[in-house]
Amino acid sequence: MFELMDVRRAGLRTRHAEAHRCYHGQSHVDALLRGRSGLRGQVARRHVLELAIWYHDAIHDPAARDNEVRSARLLRDEMAGLVDAADLMSAALMVERTADHLLPTDGPGEQILDCAYLLDLDMAILGADAAECDRYEAGIAGEYVPVFGTKAYRAGRRAFLDGQLGRARLFHTDSSYASLDARARCNMRRALQAC
Repeated sequence: MFELMDVRRAGLRTRHAEAHRCYHGQSHVDALLRGRSGLRGQVARRHVLELAIWYHDAIHDPAARDNEVRSARLLRDEMAGLVDAADLMSAALMVERTADHLLPTDGPGEQILDCAYLLDLDMAILGADAAECDRYEAGIAGEYVPVFGTKAYRAGRRAFLDGQLGRARLFHTDSSYASLDARARCNMRRALQAC
């Protein structure tokens, strides 16, 4: 186990408070932490999941395509020597998987399951009620439109939504799939129409 040091937590909170973050800020991290609390007894390594939650959007530059890789590197750099090396590598892998929200194809079963929980928690906003999902869509637009412009943002957002809707399952765990998938698809189709 570990305790995320106050100095690390303060640094992450500063990152999550960057002015351009309309969605990928501390409130998003807090939502995932609350979601993790609801998974009592289901997560194999709660401390590894917590690390991944705190660092998964530590670096968020809307113009960059390597945020997840850079966030994982930051996690490894900042927590090296403070966390068991295997747990650190597992958390970093989980952070990297948030790039495409696909599970690792190999590794220990508990690592894959914990990764599934992280990815489902990260995507849970899509299965929220319509008003909350609309705020999420507005936040995403607030981050990307200033960088790419409205036309390019809408094209990119349509591609993302179409790609997600083409998946057989949006959520990896059976519990998230059962409770969130149908509503998430409805929200995504509605967002797609608004693009």
